[in-house]
Amino acid sequence: MSRKGTAKVTALLEIEQSVQEGWQRERVFEEDAPEEAKGKDKYFVTFPYPYMNGQLHLGHTFSLSKCEFAVGYQRLRGKVCLFPFGLHCTGMPIKACADKLKREMEDFGFPPQFPLEEETSLSTSSSAASVQEVPIDKAKGKKSKAAAKTGSSKYQWNIMRSLNLKDDDIARFADPHHWLGYFPQLAKDDLKKMGVKVDWRRTFITTDANPYYDSFVRWQFLRLKERNKIKFGKRYTIYSPLDDQPCMDHDRSTGEGAGPQEYTLIKMRAIKPFPQKLKVLAGRAVFLVAATLRPETMYGQTNCWVRPDMKYIAFELANGEVFVCTQRAARNMAYQGFTKTNGKVDVLMHLTGQDILGIALKAPLTSFQAIYTLPMLTIKEGKGTGIVTSVPSDAPDDFAALRDLQKKQPLREKYGIKDEMVLPFNPVPIIEVPGFGNLSAVTACEQLKVQSQNDKEKLTEAKERVYLKGFYEGVMLVGSYAGQKVQDVKQLIKEQILDANEAVVYKEPEKQIISRSGDECVVALCDQWYLDYGETAWKQITAESLKQLETFADDVRKNFEATLDWLHEHACSRSYGLGTKLPWDPQYLIESLSDSTIYMAFYTVSHLLQGGVFDGHSASPLHISPQQMTPEVWDFVFFKEAPFPRTDVPKAALLKMRSEFEFWYGVDLRVSGKDLIPNHLTYYLYNHCAIWPEDRSKWPKAVRANGHLLLNSEKMSKSTGNFLTLQEAIEKYSADGMRLSLADAGDTIEDANFVETMADAGILRIYTLLEWTKEILANTESLRSGPADTYNDKVFISEMNKGIIETAQHYDRLMFKEALRTGFFEFQAARDRYRELCTEGMNRDLVLRFIEQQVLILSPICPHICEHIWKRLGKLNSIMRASWPVAGAVDNVLLASSSYLMDAAHSFRLRLKNLCQPAKGKKILPEKPTNGTIYVAKTYPMWQNKILILLKSLHDKSGVMPDNKEVSVQLKNMPELKKYTKKLMPFVQAVKENVEVQGLKALNLTLDFDELVVLQENIVYLTNTLELEGLVLKSCVEAEDVKIQEECCPGKPIIAYRSEASVPVLFVNPQPCSGHFQLTVPILEGDTVMKIAYRMWKLDRLIKNPNSLKLLRYEDSVMGPRQVPVFGEPEAGKLSIPESAVFTIDAEKKTVCLVNNGATLDIGLQMAYLVV
Repeated sequence: MSRKGTAKVTALLEIEQSVQEGWQRERVFEEDAPEEAKGKDKYFVTFPYPYMNGQLHLGHTFSLSKCEFAVGYQRLRGKVCLFPFGLHCTGMPIKACADKLKREMEDFGFPPQFPLEEETSLSTSSSAASVQEVPIDKAKGKKSKAAAKTGSSKYQWNIMRSLNLKDDDIARFADPHHWLGYFPQLAKDDLKKMGVKVDWRRTFITTDANPYYDSFVRWQFLRLKERNKIKFGKRYTIYSPLDDQPCMDHDRSTGEGAGPQEYTLIKMRAIKPFPQKLKVLAGRAVFLVAATLRPETMYGQTNCWVRPDMKYIAFELANGEVFVCTQRAARNMAYQGFTKTNGKVDVLMHLTGQDILGIALKAPLTSFQAIYTLPMLTIKEGKGTGIVTSVPSDAPDDFAALRDLQKKQPLREKYGIKDEMVLPFNPVPIIEVPGFGNLSAVTACEQLKVQSQNDKEKLTEAKERVYLKGFYEGVMLVGSYAGQKVQDVKQLIKEQILDANEAVVYKEPEKQIISRSGDECVVALCDQWYLDYGETAWKQITAESLKQLETFADDVRKNFEATLDWLHEHACSRSYGLGTKLPWDPQYLIESLSDSTIYMAFYTVSHLLQGGVFDGHSASPLHISPQQMTPEVWDFVFFKEAPFPRTDVPKAALLKMRSEFEFWYGVDLRVSGKDLIPNHLTYYLYNHCAIWPEDRSKWPKAVRANGHLLLNSEKMSKSTGNFLTLQEAIEKYSADGMRLSLADAGDTIEDANFVETMADAGILRIYTLLEWTKEILANTESLRSGPADTYNDKVFISEMNKGIIETAQHYDRLMFKEALRTGFFEFQAARDRYRELCTEGMNRDLVLRFIEQQVLILSPICPHICEHIWKRLGKLNSIMRASWPVAGAVDNVLLASSSYLMDAAHSFRLRLKNLCQPAKGKKILPEKPTNGTIYVAKTYPMWQNKILILLKSLHDKSGVMPDNKEVSVQLKNMPELKKYTKKLMPFVQAVKENVEVQGLKALNLTLDFDELVVLQENIVYLTNTLELEGLVLKSCVEAEDVKIQEECCPGKPIIAYRSEASVPVLFVNPQPCSGHFQLTVPILEGDTVMKIAYRMWKLDRLIKNPNSLKLLRYEDSVMGPRQVPVFGEPEAGKLSIPESAVFTIDAEKKTVCLVNNGATLDIGLQMAYLVV
């Protein structure tokens, strides 16, 4: 995106650097628990520590900005605030990337020389292990996170080069521990440039590279195991055969959030004679196996589908049976105990779908003795087994495909399908579905006029219509459970065919999952340590914690509740990657979603153990070694009832740690992306309940989940270039400019949008605030002094008070877009209105109060510029130590009158604009009016009055606004309104719309304020904004126009414009080198010196103040203008015109006279003026 210039950004960046240096000197954000904690409110906020395999990006920044804004606000509210920030290194991504670099050096040398043809091609599976140039963003979409971030390069080395790293430096990243020292420091540097209010003493990295954190996680898992929360056994889990370990969410490049999907694998036995290709399997039990989610429909099987061009295999099971399916499905089965050797598929032969067409099968539950394999061209290899059982009575796709084969003999002949394999098989009624009968698929296809299996959109709609309705409302017509609802017997029918060995349980990933190492994952039955989240008691207490959790949005709570419903076990161990070893089984590492559930507790004491060094390899401020942090010592720190342990650590040191923990914990706010609700955030609740089951004060208090961040309305992606790191965003928009745009991007759980054009506009807003403030502070003497008691002063005071109150409410609810609206955009607009309306000048004290209040309420979002302005106001302490402004009373009636004034001025301007347009069909512009009369009504016209009374009466009776039909009936019974018939219902509708906006006060017969007083107070403003010479206020009853009398009503003044005669007079400026020359100014009857001066001020922008003008007339009105002026004596031959003088004109004769003290003097058509 091209930009006009960066001077403003450069200026803001310089201010930000200076402000940050000041904060660091003062250690503003370093907070310790107070020695006397009683009466001290605290606010402890955390953000899920980002993964350290790349630089932070704008997606991270959006989520953590919510923490940042909340902390800034709560500091102003007087709370002791803590915002610590950890850095996550646990898991396999770093190890996978390091190993990939090592392999690339082994395969291609140093520096690697990659094959050109391979380098220019895309390989999503290879790039899956790549470093994320911007760390983990949990956004879902068509492009995986890794693919989105790594661009088009398949080689890790080239991805590292894209980070501006040299080859010698890249080689060091082949050691995974080098990553732990490189990217964490970059993250800290970038966050400090953003101005985050983080206590960096408490920052740490994870894994056993940090012995203190390692000790903490070991303690956590020992206690979880003691409490029987961790168990061991065979469990279905997503598994990477290449990595030889479970693949959790954080280990994936695609498929985040996906788990195992259970199918019923229907065994359809091949009936002899076998086709030629299968004859070698004669004498063996050969089954074509189809994965289904609807075992209850097997009663309606009429055939089996295969795809003629798809590749299949026949492989041997451990029990000697032979299954026919795709290689992919067989690979999954090999890890679920189906084969002799775990993970090994014993392939007997390779087949194509064509090889197995026309085979007779014996299928479970069907009413046919045999069914046949038939061709279907739409079967997808990536789902199920490639073998599909057909139930045309209840599956629209099956019905459409079967009908095609039955109707099209050439299609049958093409694939060698005989008539007897197809024609006798019609849909079998098995389930009665309300609205669709006993052949729901047939009915749906007929309703939608499905012509063939190629009508994909119609078939999709047909499925949507019948599937859910069939499950929830369908009733079985056949079998042992005839007469019962499908949803009640589905599981029973499944168990029936499983017990009969006519089916088996089969699982595969819900969707394709690629590990960071580039491996396609399977579902495996593994021996593993797992957290038993399905345990009833544990689930119940977690549900209790959810009840007391503030989620800020119903959707967030519902997502938590849904997760609690389905969550059962979670594998917590792995054998590859970085992390902490299981204390009791050190061959395993604790995976990254399991060591990150209560680490917030470690923040409370980490600064006392690590002393601000990320990996803890420094002298401990309390002189405690990692070895001294035994499980019993951790118990004493975190459990207030725990006895003092046997240790050589001084008691005072442990009491200090305990007091820090007790003061800060639990977490007042945790902010995260919504995609972490089904995993990390739910585990966060579970583990707090497990570690502190009896102490609810330690349970999480609030979780704020946000949507993902779009960049310019599109998903962020490195490969498309629609992408910004945190560092790039700051350099491009400044920290405050970026922060303002992040606040403005969105507040809800829906995706937010960072728009770069809006970010540029934000920079301009911030810079304009700074420059305006500098100008005001440099010219305070020019502002009006004295009491702030004018109408517009009072309005401005109320608007500021209202802005403070509303902005606080938005901050309290973490609605930062709304806080920005009321606390900056509308706050600035109130200032602009005040400046515009104050024809007498702005009040100095009010303007200074505005600046102070503006920077205070904006400082949570834009702290640097606010700190800078705060210091310019002469404040000694940092704004970070200031308090939220105290709002005074809000005069709502006064604000309503101000809103009325602005609305009236707007309507007057529109009327003037229309009046000045040329008549239809003509090009000549009409003469612009010079004066106007504003008509005001104290009461409504009779007919409107009666309608308002009627509407209020009907509302009082029913509690709701009546419908138009009822109102119309009532109005017909009022003969006095007959002449207004055409106007009645439109007015009724207008009133009802006003009620929706204003409430019942829209039915009031009079206003809460006096319109004439408001308009008179602002008559100068109205005259100026309408560019008129004069305005008169009158009651509508004085209007000669009957239409004005009938249409004018309270709150809706009407203006009538007119033009008055004038005589042009030339005003000459005789001051040398003044920059002022001559002006032709119209003089109207009754003009005063001040009116003319104001008119001249509007004509010449170089005249800064109309009060600075001095008007002069020539002593000789005829010869004076013709004489050569005397240099340096601008008043020579001229006389000053007193302010009490009045001008009178004769428009026909083009003469101007001056009337003063009863005397009338012809002054000619030229005068002079001075700017003093």
